[in-house]
Amino acid sequence: MTNQLSEQPGANGTAAEPAADARGRVLELRAIRDEVLRGPSEKATEAQRAKGKLTARERIALLLDEGSFQEVGALRRHRASGFGLETRRPYTDGVITGWGTVHGRQVFVYAHDFRIFGGALGEAHAAKIHKIMDMAITAGAPLVSLNDGAGARIQEGVAALAGYGGIFQRNTRASGVIPQISVMLGPCAGGAAYSPALTDFVFMVRETAQMFITGPDVVQAVSGATVTHNGLGGADVHAETSGVAHFAYDDEESCLEEVRFLLSLLPSNNRENPPPAVSEDPPDRRCESLLDVVPADGNRPYDMRAVIEELVDDGEFLEIHERWATNIICALARLDGQVVGVVANQPQSLAGVLDISASEKAARFVQMCDAFNIPIITLLDVPGFLPGVDQEHGGIIRHGAKLLYAYCNATVPRISVVLRKAYGGAYIVMDSQSIGADLTFAWPTNEIAVMGAEGAANVIFRRQIASAEDPDAMRDRMVKEYKAELMHPYYAAERGLVEDVIEPAETREVLIRSLAMLRTKHADLPARKHGNPPQ
Repeated sequence: MTNQLSEQPGANGTAAEPAADARGRVLELRAIRDEVLRGPSEKATEAQRAKGKLTARERIALLLDEGSFQEVGALRRHRASGFGLETRRPYTDGVITGWGTVHGRQVFVYAHDFRIFGGALGEAHAAKIHKIMDMAITAGAPLVSLNDGAGARIQEGVAALAGYGGIFQRNTRASGVIPQISVMLGPCAGGAAYSPALTDFVFMVRETAQMFITGPDVVQAVSGATVTHNGLGGADVHAETSGVAHFAYDDEESCLEEVRFLLSLLPSNNRENPPPAVSEDPPDRRCESLLDVVPADGNRPYDMRAVIEELVDDGEFLEIHERWATNIICALARLDGQVVGVVANQPQSLAGVLDISASEKAARFVQMCDAFNIPIITLLDVPGFLPGVDQEHGGIIRHGAKLLYAYCNATVPRISVVLRKAYGGAYIVMDSQSIGADLTFAWPTNEIAVMGAEGAANVIFRRQIASAEDPDAMRDRMVKEYKAELMHPYYAAERGLVEDVIEPAETREVLIRSLAMLRTKHADLPARKHGNPPQ
């Protein structure tokens, strides 16, 4: 029987000579493997480097532990004919798939090879991605996609489009089951952009990576607006304006290093807890500097990052969506070696109010933490929701409800700390005890109320103020009276809405003790197919 493999045409379409014996076949296999590892022509590799981009295999080598990569489907080739494809059948078909380890833990990966058909997706290309996604779901291990492709392979028509459908279906099936991370290292246009949007985290590299549904040419044809590729869908646009990208970096090396760091903070799947680490930061360390960081005057801004840095192990945390919706902070960190998610208002930006973008950002983060068994710490200093016609017409009610729904639905340990202000509906939404927070603590500087004292006095005592001989003096007196009666630091604690009023310096120790107690928490939601969250 003729050896079918040896009669297959090579990458250049020519037939290889039949192997004479077993040793010859081994030599033939080695030659094929060498061809696979070399990839396409040196000219294609030089063109890739001229764009400031690494090759697919170089990227995988940076992502995974050295020597851990096991490739799957290296000899796969397309079977399409016509439009010039019959003479171009390179191995891998433009995507490298397989598994390896990151910090010793199993991770699955696929990487588009832009040097082959511009990384465009065809039937065989898609089948390889489908297989590695199925393997990741079955094995219960994270999936990382290194994206650098030109979209659907036009020569293969609808088969290519169906390939994308299979990817989207698997993205959705894996959601909340295994961590999915998309790393954008080149162009991603059209329907292909939806796969990264379905994953848990999106990384982008400046200048080389873009994401958009319709490119600059289409935008100009339809609207007349002229825009560059980066101006339309570059890393900074998606990191600051659209919120599509969680992280943006200047180069591929630092980007992939941060992907490795993120993976060290995530469990392999939803049945496991995040991996613990040995911490040399004492759990009972007092945080005396917090008194200097947070002003007692509720109208004075400060950087909430300094508070988080003081509380968490070694001051190290990974901020998610750092440059989008900056009035709220979402971060992953460790307390006594255990991974926690931190949601905190940022008084340095818009006074820390909640608005549409902040609500969406925090809601998605809370859902991610809950899906992957990460306890949530909420640090409150919130004056309320951002007022305005744009916010109301933009659906702040609907978007704010997303955050409310996410917290109410979360079953992981949840601890809240009120640092200063916690007013109105924003106080309730930011994981108050009334919506299910397991423990709530407050600093002596806390003010928990329906609204600020000035606004409350103007509503409650408006007639007395209006009829007074000195309205300003009357207003000041009513404000002081309201604060004394309803906004003193122990008002909420007296009514059981706060477990304790603690010294700021004790916060780290209190959080660590509380998390240790809640580690065995078990909570069930009512039986249902799924909820219907506000959209």
